[in-house]
Amino acid sequence: MFRTKRSVLVRRLWRSRAPGGEEEEEAAAGEPGAAAAVAEPRAHLGGGHGCCPGKAGRGGRAAAGAEAELKALTHAVLKRLKERQLEGLLHAVESRGGARTPCLLLPAKADSRLGQHWYPLPLLLCKVFRWPDLRHCSELKRLCCCESYGKAHSELVCCNPHHLSRLCELESPPPPYSRYPMDFLKPTDCPDSVPSSTETGGTNCLAPGGPSDSQVLQEPGDRSHWCVVAYWEEKTRVGRLYSVQEPSLDIFYDLPQGNGFCLGQLNSDNKSQLVQKVRSKIGYGIQLTKEVDGVWVYNRSSYPIFIKSATLDNPDSRTLLVHKVFPGFSIKAFDYEKAYTLQRPNDHEFTQQPWTGFTVQISFVKGWGQCYTRQFISSCPCWLEVIFNNR
Repeated sequence: MFRTKRSVLVRRLWRSRAPGGEEEEEAAAGEPGAAAAVAEPRAHLGGGHGCCPGKAGRGGRAAAGAEAELKALTHAVLKRLKERQLEGLLHAVESRGGARTPCLLLPAKADSRLGQHWYPLPLLLCKVFRWPDLRHCSELKRLCCCESYGKAHSELVCCNPHHLSRLCELESPPPPYSRYPMDFLKPTDCPDSVPSSTETGGTNCLAPGGPSDSQVLQEPGDRSHWCVVAYWEEKTRVGRLYSVQEPSLDIFYDLPQGNGFCLGQLNSDNKSQLVQKVRSKIGYGIQLTKEVDGVWVYNRSSYPIFIKSATLDNPDSRTLLVHKVFPGFSIKAFDYEKAYTLQRPNDHEFTQQPWTGFTVQISFVKGWGQCYTRQFISSCPCWLEVIFNNR
C-alpha cells in the first residue's frame, strides 16, 4: 500500500519527537552537577533553582495511555498542515534548530485538548518536539528571528518549536553554584596578561591584541557597537575582540548556515586535550541578543553553559553567583537599568572606568566555583567575556 508524502512526513515527525523522562542525563567527567546532555534536557523552573532538569516520569498503563493520546492529538494537528509546512517543521526538528527554517504560522486561537488541559499549538508542538514536561506558555520565550516576536495579538502565530526557547526564571535565592565578592565595583590595576574578572573578580582588563582592540575599548564616543566579545581558552585569549553592531549575534563552533562569531575559525595553539574536547562540544553555541529589556543569552548547544553577571543577582547582595543554563534555555544575562543602579554616582574613580561592571562571563560545558574543581573562570577550558558599551 502506497503512502502519501504527507503521511510519510507526519510519521517522520512523530519519530523525531523529544525523548521521554526515562533518559537520565550524563554527568560531565569531573564536573559535579554538570550535565553532558546529548539531547535537550527536560526541565522545570520551580523551587528557586533557576533552570534545571526535571525527572517527572510516569509509569505503566498511565504512561502508555498518555503516550497514545498525545500521538493521536499530534497526528491530528500535523495532518492539518500543508506539505510545505510539514517539510519546514521536519527540517527544524531534525536539525535541532541549527538550520534556518521558516515560521510555521497557524491560527492563534486554535487550541488542542490533551487530557483535562487545553494547549495552544505553539505549546503543544514544543511539548512534543522539545520539552515533554512543558506545562504553560509563560515558560516559553520567543526568539527574535521569529515573525511572531513582539506581537502580542495576532490572528496567526508561529508554532515552529525552534523559534522558541525555554525561559530560565531565576527566583530568590538562586542556586549557589558559585559565590564571588562584588569587588568588581572597585577598580583595580590588572596585569595585561591576566584575564578580567577571574581570580579577583576585578575590573575588565583584556590582554592586548593590537590596535583594533585599543580602538574598540578606548573610544568612548563610539556608539556603533553595543558590545565586544573576547574568547578565552583557560588564561589565554584567542583571536581579537569581536565588535557587535547587529542586535543579535550567534557565537558557535560548528553551526549549519552559521553567520556570526565562529570560534572554529580562530587559530589556537592550545594542545590541551580537555580544551580540544570542550571546544568540540560548543557546537551550535549561544545566541546573544540585545532586546528592549536587556541582553539575553540563548543556549543553542547540547551542553550546559555557565554565566556570571552582576545584574543576575540581588543588588543588595555582596556576592555574585554563577548560574547554570541548560540547552534550549534563555536567560536575561544583562540588564542595563540594573547595571546603572550599581554605579556609585559620587565615585569619580568609578566613573572614569567606562566598562566596569558592564561584563558578562560565559563558560562552555564546564562550571567554576565552590561546587567544582575549578575555582576561577580562567581555569575553564573555553569561555567568553562580553563587555557592554554603556555610552
